[in-house]
Amino acid sequence: MSKRYYKLAMIGAVTALLASLFISLMLGSASIDTGQLWQVLVADSSAASLQHTIIWQIRMPRLLCAALVGAGLAMCGAILQNVSRNPLADPYLFGLMAGAGLGATLVSVVLPAGHISQALGAFVGALFAVLLVFAACSGKRWQKMETTLLAGVAVSFMLSAVSSFILYFAEPFAANRIMFWLMGSLSRNDWFSVWLLLPAVALVLVLALALRRQLDALLLGDDSARTLGVNTIAVRLILLLATALLTAVIVSQCGGIAFVGLMIPHVVRQLFGVTAVPLLLGSVLSGAIFLIWVDNLARTLLPQQEIPLGVITSLLGSVFFLMLMRSRGH
Repeated sequence: MSKRYYKLAMIGAVTALLASLFISLMLGSASIDTGQLWQVLVADSSAASLQHTIIWQIRMPRLLCAALVGAGLAMCGAILQNVSRNPLADPYLFGLMAGAGLGATLVSVVLPAGHISQALGAFVGALFAVLLVFAACSGKRWQKMETTLLAGVAVSFMLSAVSSFILYFAEPFAANRIMFWLMGSLSRNDWFSVWLLLPAVALVLVLALALRRQLDALLLGDDSARTLGVNTIAVRLILLLATALLTAVIVSQCGGIAFVGLMIPHVVRQLFGVTAVPLLLGSVLSGAIFLIWVDNLARTLLPQQEIPLGVITSLLGSVFFLMLMRSRGH
């Protein structure tokens, strides 16, 4: 893939992302045309108007959260797939979603409901799931990526069972709220969520780019990577912990949004390339664009109702992988 094509692809992705943000700010139950949007964006921030409130307090933080969540999940999926050389590796396979769901369930059922408390409970639950996975892979078993993935699946089923047991006896309203959140939603995100997600996504991106040569070496196999001076165990552990922590932050803010980390890296490899830098940057841009439009569908497809994001991403992801399997002749 030539450098000229790579530059054009990046320019096109950045342009598509900016256009998606601009168009999405006009979509919603309240009609805002291009002139009104432009006036709000360039006007004095102290100007008081209904359109100004809708754009800056409701739509803008939600769209930025959608972009950051999509970018973070796609980047984590790309990192894990390259590190493990497993095209099915996904950040949610480490039991993070189940752990976050258990933490949010306990907080909502036991403590008074609140945005920060539920997010904090989800984050602690996700970290608890990571600790269980590492405990299950004690000794040298954690060095094998396939063993870690299987442990994540087992932990996921166990924690999901505990959450279901608690929800079965919980008050119906609290149970319904948690179940909707577990399916993925950005409806409660605000500027606090943006400033929480932004540094987390940026730090993992910088870390992955700093280890770009090691990531490329791992694609050649462990033996070849070691001959190039790469400490394969240390690189895998650092990137695994980084992606787990980022996914825990994402889940704590928006619940479960599956298949983004599985699907987007496959598309990016075809459009941008397989080496670390184009893969990481392409995944960040493509993941952001993808989830922005998924969120647009979620809040505009049905009148006066919002569809959980996880429902849409799971549907699209399932169709995508059925097509992928068919194209590969499996």
